[in-house]
Amino acid sequence: MGIELELHSTRPARSNWDMSRGSLLQGSYEHGEALAGVLAKLKADGPGKLSWVDPYGNTQFNEQEAQAALGEIADLLERCADAAQTAAVTDLAVLLKSCARTPGSYLWFIGD
Repeated sequence: MGIELELHSTRPARSNWDMSRGSLLQGSYEHGEALAGVLAKLKADGPGKLSWVDPYGNTQFNEQEAQAALGEIADLLERCADAAQTAAVTDLAVLLKSCARTPGSYLWFIGD
């Protein structure tokens, strides 16, 4: 199980992979397993935006949701069990910041 991240300039076309490439700004594909592992420590019905992420499906955050999720990064870093998870959360924070600063953008969490 892994979660890849993609930052898109507009809402990506989830039903058509080729079309979604046109709005792709940045991707993170190297931390999938570690990111899924640390996000799994959050309760699915817990407070915060990051608990919404479905490790087996797709979740998208707009720039307002990304801004709100940034406030959860410090807590998530404390939950990291190793350097791989810390690197994954650090990468997530970078993409959340980029999304929050880019009007109309979406951060796409692509689960297995």
